[in-house]
Amino acid sequence: MSWSELERLVEDAESQGDLQRALRHCRSRKELILAARRLGYRITRMDLQRAWQEEQAEADGERQARG
Repeated sequence: MSWSELERLVEDAESQGDLQRALRHCRSRKELILAARRLGYRITRMDLQRAWQEEQAEADGERQARG
């Protein structure tokens, strides 16, 4: 469930400038999780870790395709 919450948070932040500004002030994963929870999104540290790993895998794949 929390992975879908992270996806919802990202989609909402992309379309809502006020949410984007609220999250932009976060300086750590912990701050981001706390801010998101205060805003009603139930995300976890593991969600952020998984998203980061997927982003890295995509970037590696793109580099390998070019190289």
